[in-house]
Amino acid sequence: MQQAGIIAASTAVMPSMVFCSPRPQKEKLGIALVGLGYYSTDLLAPALQLTKHCELKGIVTGSPEKIPDWKTKYNIQYENIYNYENFDDIANNDAIDVVYVVLPPSMHAEYTIRAAKAGKHVWCEKPMAPSVTECEAMIKACNDNKVKLSIGYRCQHDPNIQTYMKVAKEQTFGKVKMVTSAAGYFDGRTDHWKQKKAMGGGVMGDMGVYAIQGARLATGEEPISVLAQTFTTRPEIYHEVEETAMFQLEFPSGARAACHTSYGMQMNYLKVTYEKGSLQMEPHSSYSGNNGSMSDGTLINFPLENQQAKQMDDDALALMNNSDLLVPGEEGLRDIRVVEAIYKSAVMNCEVKI
Repeated sequence: MQQAGIIAASTAVMPSMVFCSPRPQKEKLGIALVGLGYYSTDLLAPALQLTKHCELKGIVTGSPEKIPDWKTKYNIQYENIYNYENFDDIANNDAIDVVYVVLPPSMHAEYTIRAAKAGKHVWCEKPMAPSVTECEAMIKACNDNKVKLSIGYRCQHDPNIQTYMKVAKEQTFGKVKMVTSAAGYFDGRTDHWKQKKAMGGGVMGDMGVYAIQGARLATGEEPISVLAQTFTTRPEIYHEVEETAMFQLEFPSGARAACHTSYGMQMNYLKVTYEKGSLQMEPHSSYSGNNGSMSDGTLINFPLENQQAKQMDDDALALMNNSDLLVPGEEGLRDIRVVEAIYKSAVMNCEVKI
């Protein structure tokens, strides 16, 4: 069977027009992780041991009891360990080139802006922030301080996802007519930031952006309207935020997307119907093993050792070469615009223009 080619993915994303401050060229960029929860501990820190162009040099944590293990395991020097009060002192640390913000979404804007003012490039986990206003402030702070901002959309660095982006760009099967995109899992936790509105919880910002990205990247377009419904099947847990959301997106070409996301059920797939063919992926947005096929028999199945390592290496190379980032802050902003419109549509119970 024929395999689809791997491409360097690109959509209609215009990166920030910033120019980095002159810095000595390094073989590897020093990364400081801000927040030592599950994603940093179980995924990013191990992935940094696999990267070729960056390395874990520092940590920022409000949990001092975690420091000894991190210091020993990753040989982190005392002078590269910070808490949330002295974080701004990182401006004087030449060992740290990039601050990776891995905190609850409600804290993303604050620490991105503080890192930018400290003169450090910023990688920020998704969702970029709970509001469009915060996203715009983050982009402005990075532009004003001549540093670059990238959002941690690991999937856009995955050659499997890049393949269907190429199909949209080249119109291999003609124009897109319909997309079905879903992302969700069953979350049994009862006291987590994802269930707290003040911390930026709710399924839309977390899993929902994968469903949005599936539709946006599969069409190569930005949605112009949305009709949405949000609800919960476990009100005793999800009484502040939504557990599940369903929404329909309309695109300028006339393409439509039916999207689903939830903390109450497992779903992870993308289906695209074109004028002259189709494409499907399942899983679509997992940490590994994303794969699929096209109606002409072409397989989408490119092994990738570690998504997070590739994401960070891609971003490190872009910073070192002062070239465009694959997923700049503007890309995160686009998704949050859609998320805000989804919430508005759900409250108003009508279609909302984006």
